[in-house]
Amino acid sequence: MTRRTVRLAHVLSSAALAAGALLATAACAQEDGREAGAAGISASPAAARQQTESPTGSPTGSPTGSPTGTLTESGAETALITAADIEDDWTQVKDTEAENWHDGLLIGKVDVSDFLSAKTDAADCQRLMDSLFDDDLLGKPSGANALRGFTEGDSRLLYQVAAYDRTDVQDSLNWMAELPQECDQFTMTENGEERTVQVTESSLPSVGDAREGLRVTVRGPVDGTEATLTLDVAAVRVGDNAITVTAGGTDGDEDDSVRSAVQLGTQRLQDVLAGKSPAASPSQFD
Repeated sequence: MTRRTVRLAHVLSSAALAAGALLATAACAQEDGREAGAAGISASPAAARQQTESPTGSPTGSPTGSPTGTLTESGAETALITAADIEDDWTQVKDTEAENWHDGLLIGKVDVSDFLSAKTDAADCQRLMDSLFDDDLLGKPSGANALRGFTEGDSRLLYQVAAYDRTDVQDSLNWMAELPQECDQFTMTENGEERTVQVTESSLPSVGDAREGLRVTVRGPVDGTEATLTLDVAAVRVGDNAITVTAGGTDGDEDDSVRSAVQLGTQRLQDVLAGKSPAASPSQFD
């Protein structure tokens, strides 16, 4: 198989956003302006939409519904987590380093013969592996986006915040929900070497409007030695926006760190969209 060209999947938009409209009452305008400026959002042109139900049947919205602000580039940056927001001893890396993370064990052509039902299942599994390699699990953002990377030993954690078209991002979550059944176990081949892949569902905190979690395990040779790559993957939709977390490596699972990132990261994004400054990072993980 010809190795796919590594591309940078994260290009920050340089478009500036218009200032918020004046409110009828001057005092309200001053208060709202201070909050929006601190969190990096602009006024939304539309009212909150009806929440859609997650594919797993879990609660689809927070008690007060999704914030209605529009995510800006500065807002996306503000919504990113820090090392203090996740379990264990993670160290933040430069953004340019995180943008170029691609694991070679994820490259390969899925063996269609592994699937009893049509080639569509194989295509979905191929899409999963390709999107994990390219760091675009939910597709291409339609608006602002930002990312941050962390390392701990041989493990890496990539955290992304982005704006999407709501229909597209919910379709991606629906697709993720089917993968543990469609891609339970399969093989893929790269340069004549076979790799075994297993996909299972993982639980996430009940946050955001919809969410899906996966564990992807890849076993295969690396430089003549058998290795196992374990990735914990999570995506949470908040209105038209989403956070995505991918963490793991050859050291084992990172489920606790992913759950912490999801729990605190979703709240940070909700605060930003509501025009609030996110709370300071917790100290219980220090």
